[in-house]
Amino acid sequence: MLWRAFWIPTTPLYLKIAAIGAALYLVWPMDLIPDFIPILGWLDDIVIIPLIVAWIVSRLPREDAAHSAKGPVIDGTARRI
Repeated sequence: MLWRAFWIPTTPLYLKIAAIGAALYLVWPMDLIPDFIPILGWLDDIVIIPLIVAWIVSRLPREDAAHSAKGPVIDGTARRI
């Protein structure tokens, strides 16, 4: 969903920058909590990335806004399991 939303022109620029930041955080060797600390080092990756992605998805333009916008719109309704 983030990949599709990145290329849609109606997605705000700050959400595109946040999506790039989330991807860079996954591959960046420096973390908020270093990975050599047992459990806590992996916990920040397990918690922070889903929170960032949920935040981005919750702010995507919704389908009902498609009437006023031109072009495709990604449904930004957050879905939880």
